Amino acid sequence: MKYLIAGLGNIGDKYNHTRHNIGFDVVDAFVAKHGGVFANGRLADVAECRWKGKTFVVIKPTTFMNLSGKAVKYWIDKEKIPVENLLVIMDELALPLEVLRLRPGGSDAGHNGLKSIQELLGTNQYPRLRFGIGNNFPKGQQVDYVLGKWEQKEEPLVQQKIEKSVEIIESFAAIGIERTMNTCNNLTFPSAG
Repeated sequence: MKYLIAGLGNIGDKYNHTRHNIGFDVVDAFVAKHGGVFANGRLADVAECRWKGKTFVVIKPTTFMNLSGKAVKYWIDKEKIPVENLLVIMDELALPLEVLRLRPGGSDAGHNGLKSIQELLGTNQYPRLRFGIGNNFPKGQQVDYVLGKWEQKEEPLVQQKIEKSVEIIESFAAIGIERTMNTCNNLTFPSAG
């Protein structure tokens, strides 16, 4: 069984470990745990990992966030992976920092990465893991907040959520999205600070 795990973010040092790049950080942790290595591939940095008889093709699109769909569509087609075996990991402003939310599909909720994927796949019915980043910013400062680094007091919580996200990816492949949603969508993490 083969899975495509797509962590969304922007390439370039200035975006490293920003809120908007949490998808990259999660897949980096997943690949490191499973002994994979990212290499430059078409439209994405790509790693392949095996775990419990399953193969994971893990991508970090190099197209920038707003064109994430190009990379997802290319790799899903190339690897012949059914859309239900795709898992997209991205930041979510509408969720508090203490929350992770796994969904089998749904609207892009204004997230440009999801919008691009939906357009190119021709469906919004694909699994995604929404990593709450909160919306603790003054009016008009959304872009600076999303592209900003985590506050020091948030770091332990972010790290804890990254580790849990890695387990969610494994669970998604091992027992399916419905059963994984039952456990992960009820989690609450201790708040930061």
